Amino acid sequence: MTRVPSKIPITILICDDDVRGRALTRRALEDAHVSNSLQFVENGDQLLDYLYQRGAYAGETGSAPRPGLILLSLSLPRMDGREALKVIKGDKTLRDIPVVVLSASALDERIVRGYQLGVNTFTPKPITFPGLVDAMHALGGYWLEIVELAPTPA
Repeated sequence: MTRVPSKIPITILICDDDVRGRALTRRALEDAHVSNSLQFVENGDQLLDYLYQRGAYAGETGSAPRPGLILLSLSLPRMDGREALKVIKGDKTLRDIPVVVLSASALDERIVRGYQLGVNTFTPKPITFPGLVDAMHALGGYWLEIVELAPTPA
């Protein structure tokens, strides 16, 4: 299936501590024909450093472009996804960035808590690679082709 290019060329920021998971997500996005720029961080601390352009992301202009979409794992070392989500959704300069949670767990209480914290979409992580490609295809179609995202601040 040929995909229509995204209306807005956005950066997708993926926060996942699993090296293999990051590689599979990248490949699944490629196989789903999502050609947006991808950036990866490994934990909530790095996610916030990226968003606030501090630490390893400070200084060089363009090294941490503002994401138009964040794919977030909840179970992370150091600062977990829920803690990072509280900061993001509590900051008026970041709260308009859509956050999609990818979780291996579909426990009802985790889903409810995620939405209470401001998650825009909660998606269980498929257990097969073809399932992951299908999920990335659906997410890409929705977030990159249907939804009108907030413009990136200048």
